[in-house]
Amino acid sequence: MQLITLNNGLEVPQLGFGVWKVPDEEAESAVGQAINAGYRLIDTAKIYRNEVGVGKALATTNVSREDLFITTKLWNADQGYESTLKAFDESLEKLGLDYVDRYLIHWPTPKYDQYVETYKALETIYKEGRAKAIGVCNFDIEHLQRILNECEVVPAVNQVECHPYLQQKELKEFCKEHGIVLEAYSPLMNGTKVLHDPVIQEIASEHDKTPAQVILRWHLQSDVIAIPKTVTPSRMEENIDVFDFELSTADLDQIASLDRNERHNAVPIEMNNR
Repeated sequence: MQLITLNNGLEVPQLGFGVWKVPDEEAESAVGQAINAGYRLIDTAKIYRNEVGVGKALATTNVSREDLFITTKLWNADQGYESTLKAFDESLEKLGLDYVDRYLIHWPTPKYDQYVETYKALETIYKEGRAKAIGVCNFDIEHLQRILNECEVVPAVNQVECHPYLQQKELKEFCKEHGIVLEAYSPLMNGTKVLHDPVIQEIASEHDKTPAQVILRWHLQSDVIAIPKTVTPSRMEENIDVFDFELSTADLDQIASLDRNERHNAVPIEMNNR
């Protein structure tokens, strides 16, 4: 497993396992299988409603807590300083943990304009040592800039939708300039048409790899953390088998040409659900 170093010196696995849309009753098994396959970064969130199941898997695994990297996220309805602290305590209890490795704001929800005070609550949690790193999800440049201007701790990560059809080049550059690691959710575009792109398929054929493996390798070589989600054990193993080959400059140039700003999930500035 490759590691990437966050701006506070914390090392995080560059390839993780996401549990979005995994029912709570299936999360224990799925996370247990993922850990057995070699994943050490597990990404959940309050709104996924599976923190209890994830916690059960963490309680029964033979892998030590120190070797695992657990991320969860604050839901929109809990934004605000005091409510964030309360929601964090609830997530810790559900996970059965004393600390998480990362705690993130799930969406900026700009309509309510609470993400700055919310982030200040994350700073408190971080300073208490109950989150080893803090960051955000789905933040555009304007939202990140406010955090940088009005808060003390630079976010360690910004988790956003990112794949060959939505490469987030401008956002990547901004994050890089400010020491923020970009993390890709839906790194395979939720298993949709990007896997069938002729360019991706041709590169996969040349390397004797699958299209999914090529895309995940592209993320890694772009210094991006990727968290693909699957509950199929064979695909878990396929997704993590990406450390024995390297894409050429020509391969990377071809993939770069696929960017079309095509989003599969919600637009951050419009996502104000609570």
